[in-house]
Amino acid sequence: MAPVELDSIKQKAKEWFEDLPRLQIARVHSTQYTTTSMSRFFPHTPYAEDQPLPYTILTTHVLTRGLTTGSLLGITLTSIRQLIPSLHRPGPNLPRVLLASSTGSILGVGLMALALGGRMYGRDRIEWHDRSWRLLENKGQMEMDDWTYIGMGLGGVGGAVVSGAAVRSLGRNRAVLGGMGVGGALGMLGEVGWRVGLKGGKFPEGERGRERNL
Repeated sequence: MAPVELDSIKQKAKEWFEDLPRLQIARVHSTQYTTTSMSRFFPHTPYAEDQPLPYTILTTHVLTRGLTTGSLLGITLTSIRQLIPSLHRPGPNLPRVLLASSTGSILGVGLMALALGGRMYGRDRIEWHDRSWRLLENKGQMEMDDWTYIGMGLGGVGGAVVSGAAVRSLGRNRAVLGGMGVGGALGMLGEVGWRVGLKGGKFPEGERGRERNL
């Protein structure tokens, strides 16, 4: 190797090592800024490998989807059964809806927990980091979670304060869980109607839409 080329390489290496501390400081500052400004409930960093709470974030997301989807399926099946004359059951509908919602929610959470365990078993921690980071990076998922959690909160309060002998026969915990399922399902459907129906599935310029392959 020529002496001139060797001197050039040494000079570039020296400049790189001199800049390294400044790059690390800039990355820390960037992480701190993004953590406070981009997150809803969880901290969110610019780099997937730095994402904290990866197990909590991904598990919470999956189980929430299981609860709302299970509730929606339970309510749908119960409604269809009530529309069939030979299967129709007399009595008030609210307790029946709450019962179907709570049962579907429990089954949905259980099945999604098994699915998550089966899919992520043996995976490296970095894959949990990557999936949880992409969930927080995804504007559509964040908006869906906002609507879902608001609906679950309102539904849970509604289930706690609703009265009537038929509802009381379910038990307060079952009524609250059923209300959370109904509220979460309505919130999920409301977000789809708002974003897809009214906004055409588009976000303002510079904001990310849905990433399907999470």
